[in-house]
Amino acid sequence: MAIDRKLPLYLGTKSTVISTYDAYWDKIFLAVYEAEYKPAFEAAGIWYEHRLVDDMVAQLVKMEGGLILALGNMLGDIISDLVAQGCGSLALMSSVLVAKGDKPGDFVYESEAAHGTVTRHFRQHQQGKATSTNPVASIYAWTRGLIHRAQLDGTPELEAFAQNLEAACIDSVVGGVMTKDLAISIHGNAAGPETYVTTNEYIAEVARRLAARQATARASL
Repeated sequence: MAIDRKLPLYLGTKSTVISTYDAYWDKIFLAVYEAEYKPAFEAAGIWYEHRLVDDMVAQLVKMEGGLILALGNMLGDIISDLVAQGCGSLALMSSVLVAKGDKPGDFVYESEAAHGTVTRHFRQHQQGKATSTNPVASIYAWTRGLIHRAQLDGTPELEAFAQNLEAACIDSVVGGVMTKDLAISIHGNAAGPETYVTTNEYIAEVARRLAARQATARASL
């Protein structure tokens, strides 16, 4: 992933305290990097570095991103939520788990929305009330899976569709059409109904922008 994104890779552990488990991962990462990835990293102008996780978190708070951070499961759950909320909303965070496939060069993907369910919103929906629930992470869970499926099958039109759907989500928010969670991140708790749309209104806007992108793509063929 670091090579693909051309971003430096950091491993965050607490190896000074968890001297068996975390220190073991530090040794494994360094060995794998030296044996398999170092030339490609150097060619891409990026690097690998291990840091204590508390130092790493301090860096994350004051920086603007631009790195790949490898963490164990518990730390990954905590810090990814911290980063996602700091960037606006947990509902913008996607999760893709990658494992090696049966054949060389093959990978198995599991794509999901990283956040939990919004029970309060669902109860309102059951009562027939309009909600302003952010669906972006759920949409990306599908698009990430579709892109991988397209790459496996050699169907670039499917990959283009998924990429256009992702772009339509972003264009809608940048264009000022967003759900309540994002409006609050911009305007604070004073965000009134005029600053956000309902779930269905947001999805309709995404669909409109997706159709426009698809039409433009067809016209260019």
